[in-house]
Amino acid sequence: EAVPQYSGGLGVLAGDHLKSAGGLGLPLVGVGLMYRQGYFRQRLSAEGWQEEMYPNLDPHAMALTPVDGAQVTVDLAGSPLVAAVWRADVGRTRLYLLDADTDDNEAEERAVTDRLYGGGPEHRIRQEILLGIGGVRALDAVGEPTQVFHTNEGHAGFLGLERIRRLITGDGLSFAEAIEAARAGTMFTTHTPVPAGIDRFPRELMERYFGSWVTECGIELDELMALGHFPNEAPDAPFNMAVMGLRLASRSNGVSKLHGGVSRRMFHPLWPDADVEEVPIGSVTNGVHAHTWVAPEMHDLLARHIVPAWQEAGTDEWARIDNAPDEELWRVRQQARERLVTFVRQRVGEEILDPNVLTIGFARRFAAYKRATLLLSQPERLKKLLLDPERPVQMIFAGKAHPADDLGKQMISEIVQFSRDPDVRSRFTFVPDYDISVARTMYQGSDVWLNTPRRPQEACGTSGEKAALNGALNLSILDGWWDEMFDGRNGWAISSAEDLEDLSRRDSLEAASLFDLLEHQVVPIYYDREDDDVPRRWIERVRHSLRTLGPQVVATRMVKDYVTEMYEPTAGRADSMAVDAHAPARALAQWKERVRAAWDAVRIESVESDDHNGVGDLGARRTVSAVVSLGGLSSDDVQVELVHGSVGLSDELADPECVPMSPSGGDGRFTATFELDRGGRYGYTVRVVPHHPDLVTPVELGCVEWASS
Repeated sequence: EAVPQYSGGLGVLAGDHLKSAGGLGLPLVGVGLMYRQGYFRQRLSAEGWQEEMYPNLDPHAMALTPVDGAQVTVDLAGSPLVAAVWRADVGRTRLYLLDADTDDNEAEERAVTDRLYGGGPEHRIRQEILLGIGGVRALDAVGEPTQVFHTNEGHAGFLGLERIRRLITGDGLSFAEAIEAARAGTMFTTHTPVPAGIDRFPRELMERYFGSWVTECGIELDELMALGHFPNEAPDAPFNMAVMGLRLASRSNGVSKLHGGVSRRMFHPLWPDADVEEVPIGSVTNGVHAHTWVAPEMHDLLARHIVPAWQEAGTDEWARIDNAPDEELWRVRQQARERLVTFVRQRVGEEILDPNVLTIGFARRFAAYKRATLLLSQPERLKKLLLDPERPVQMIFAGKAHPADDLGKQMISEIVQFSRDPDVRSRFTFVPDYDISVARTMYQGSDVWLNTPRRPQEACGTSGEKAALNGALNLSILDGWWDEMFDGRNGWAISSAEDLEDLSRRDSLEAASLFDLLEHQVVPIYYDREDDDVPRRWIERVRHSLRTLGPQVVATRMVKDYVTEMYEPTAGRADSMAVDAHAPARALAQWKERVRAAWDAVRIESVESDDHNGVGDLGARRTVSAVVSLGGLSSDDVQVELVHGSVGLSDELADPECVPMSPSGGDGRFTATFELDRGGRYGYTVRVVPHHPDLVTPVELGCVEWASS
């Protein structure tokens, strides 16, 4: 909040990640750019159209310290750019920001860090060169030792090219060897579930900005372009930053379980012969920094009833929320709602809203797939909810559209225009100039947090996690984090009609589901009061939401997951591949080259089983043998696997298990035995994958040979 260099969820998540890492004592530093015009201010025209204002930020007036003597220089198509380095101390964590607005640069270079998400492809590639290449050099300049590089989205992806260059020019590695050495200590997190959200750069831009890099590394431009291409893509196809991120990382992940699955399908063409579920992209679900977002009254309640350090509590400790009296929970919720109503009245300059009315919040980036206007599709039904004399509802909207997103701006305008209807003005409003302070107050004071994306286009969506920690109940499509954490009682799930190709029909059906939930479940439970006016059924849902979601949605859980699942194994691999002047990386690169060259000759000649009439009955043991021709490879270079499991509706193997097959004789025969442990249709097949002790996954090379059906 003191360093407004964020725009949307990824920037806020980065801040939560750094704060939580500092709280846990993790030796992590952050690197970013110092935008002189950061997060834009929003105002609305008379028609409710978003207009952007870009205040100039003075780093000397912010919570930043200049790092004296730490300058970095990068080459931008023959023009040098010099960047100063600023440091922000985020608790115990250090964040370094690169600033091109220095006297050493000409006006064109000074503008590289002018604005977040501004300009066209050339402006973006210049920013990403400074962030990636300049970021690696900045860490050297400030004296930060590095072991693991964690790139979030492709924006910093060029850091891999800088590390490869150093390994080639400084350590004498070949291009392939340098890739293995660099990727050993690199991990990549993708944050978008749609291809349109990925940066792509045309070949001519890559040639202009990386021609000297190609020459220095002693390779051809096509070899560089291949790092950003899917297999068999044309050499002049745009350079895909996410593809490069995946190719240059030893471990990769999405940001929720559902998003991990979406990413495996989206990037399956990089490993076309592997099963989709074996695509080496895992998931670490995002979390939020509790102290940043939780209301002081709720913090005090959780500290009393769970443990003082409740943000690090486990499931058993969170169960103590059951001991919090209904009246105490309800009082905390009332205080936060009253504060929200007061805040909105001050912001819009009108005496609107009622602190005693069921309050629904919706605040996020306005993008088409998030469907902020879904409720407006049935205006009369919406008005009936808002104006019910016995059980009224009020709704608060906030958010910004990308400056170039006219559709998002149109959605804001529609909401603003609806809010100006005199009949609903006191119950429906849009809060302008969305930022962290607006978001925090809405998370704390809303009774219900609404989220209506088109599934599965929400990678995670952490706003609902922040609301949940404050005792709000989520009302959402089962997308992002909500898909894995909704249990039927800790909120509500809006039905999704994602199989429909007709978007207008789909939106209509999902809007109807939303209204049904509001009319028949949400509103009745909220207003079900006893003599003391405490909605005990509602509070029980709030308590259940806190108990089940509390230990899952905090960023301390997220960072711990990154440490155990990603950082520590990546660090170990980085160290092991660097010994003896990178001898293991050199050997692995040479082995991969030999395997790829010989792979076309690998064949499964035949597969036989000791049961010639079918797989057999439940509990039966079957022995399968296969004759495999390995061409120029040896049995040490591969693993022959028996793959068995239940047969699905499309004759695919569902949840298959892989059993290594052992050499049996000298004629290329391999055998394995499995037990039929499930009823129903059952099947098996055989495959061959490369095998090497330094591979992270057997499908890493994309080489998989399957038995023909």
